[in-house]
Amino acid sequence: MVLLLLFLKSFYFESLCVGLWELRENFGRKMDDEYAKLIRRMNPPRVVIDNNSCEDATVIQVDSVNKHGILLEVVQVLTDMNLIITKAYISCDAGWFMDVFNVINYDGNKIRDKEVIDYIQRRLESNASFSPSLRDSVGVMPSEEHTSIELSGTDRPGLLSEVCAVLTDLHCSVVNAEIWTHNARAAAVVHVTDDSTGCAIKDPKRLSTIKELLCNVLKGNDDLKTANMTLSPPGVTNRERRLHQIMFADRDYERVEVDRLGGLENKKSRPNVTVLDCSQKDYTVITMRSKDRPKLLFDIICTLTDMQYVVFHGMVNTGRMEAYQEFYIRHVDGLPISSEAERERVVQCLEAAIERRAYEGLELELCTEDRVGLLSDITRIFRENSLCIKRAEISTKVGQVKDTFYVTDVTGNPVDPKIIDALRRQIGHSVLKVKHNSSISPKPPQETTMGFLFGNLFKARNFQSFKLVRSYS
Repeated sequence: MVLLLLFLKSFYFESLCVGLWELRENFGRKMDDEYAKLIRRMNPPRVVIDNNSCEDATVIQVDSVNKHGILLEVVQVLTDMNLIITKAYISCDAGWFMDVFNVINYDGNKIRDKEVIDYIQRRLESNASFSPSLRDSVGVMPSEEHTSIELSGTDRPGLLSEVCAVLTDLHCSVVNAEIWTHNARAAAVVHVTDDSTGCAIKDPKRLSTIKELLCNVLKGNDDLKTANMTLSPPGVTNRERRLHQIMFADRDYERVEVDRLGGLENKKSRPNVTVLDCSQKDYTVITMRSKDRPKLLFDIICTLTDMQYVVFHGMVNTGRMEAYQEFYIRHVDGLPISSEAERERVVQCLEAAIERRAYEGLELELCTEDRVGLLSDITRIFRENSLCIKRAEISTKVGQVKDTFYVTDVTGNPVDPKIIDALRRQIGHSVLKVKHNSSISPKPPQETTMGFLFGNLFKARNFQSFKLVRSYS
């Protein structure tokens, strides 16, 4: 009995100590969070938008207290405003965030509209955080206006047509969607409403049926990976950010055999990503050279942030067709990349981030009045004409549809112009238009040699202090 009492006393004392330790840890974390919030309130972001200092771009300077993910927040604001970043200088060291971005609009002009400038300034100075944690790769998220369906699975010709047919049969109307394919994988974020009420679908049984049937479509007959569908909690997440997260979780960065990929996706068009060690400054240096395109910086910063890396210094420089980027990074624990496996993984993930929406092919734009089953009919017609949809953006506003499709033939090669002519006759020349055909674009200019941006910043080192670790092209 005495031994039992001593045991119980010891057990109670140990449990009490553990409880007090956990209480202290939780209290300490809460105090740290409150202190960080106080510092940010005392030092709100300062944004300067200048149209005078640069001849061909609007210069946006952002100074703020540094925190993990702030670079992505700023770049996402600029991306959401459909601004093209032509140059950027990034410095996030010593607890302070000081970045400069040269931006233009899609027409290649400066931002001169005062309302737009004021809105950009308000967004950047609001200090709002929208960097959610990585969730499961697929799910259904109801909101007040629509139900958000997230999908991932093995890509195959006609997949989008099958998904749209299922949604139409289930009386779901697609109001917005974005679909990406890369490396034999496919991902989509689809916003749907009930086709009779125009409201979000909230009935649990109906949502369960939608998930079950879509999961069957995604699995297919010879799926490399089993499609996993889960019910995710509601949340506000940038759609493009979610697509990066879904494809990253689906490990689309792992290369598959060449004969599974389309003819237009060849090694010549792959980005060049290089990882180096800066031993004297304890940074890992990443350089990237690729074809320039809108939202390129956003895609790269998304991936680095989700991989838990922090950009301390960096630069972005774009030419007529080529973009060069250089970042000095560490992991969130303060350490540079140390293992060969992690270096190779970083290279693969950054290549995937650049490639996911860098597809080269035929761009088709569909503009017409919305109706129930329209997207299902259009994608069925594409499938019947042996077109493979590699990427798509679906948008519906005030009863008008504006959809963009990037297509190839089923082998991944350019589409026969005769097929496009027949397609436009069937759908309507005024409804379906050819916007761009990158397979006949002019060749990019010859590469030029660029040195490291921070050669003067790190005067203490010489080039021998950089050790070339891994380079893929």
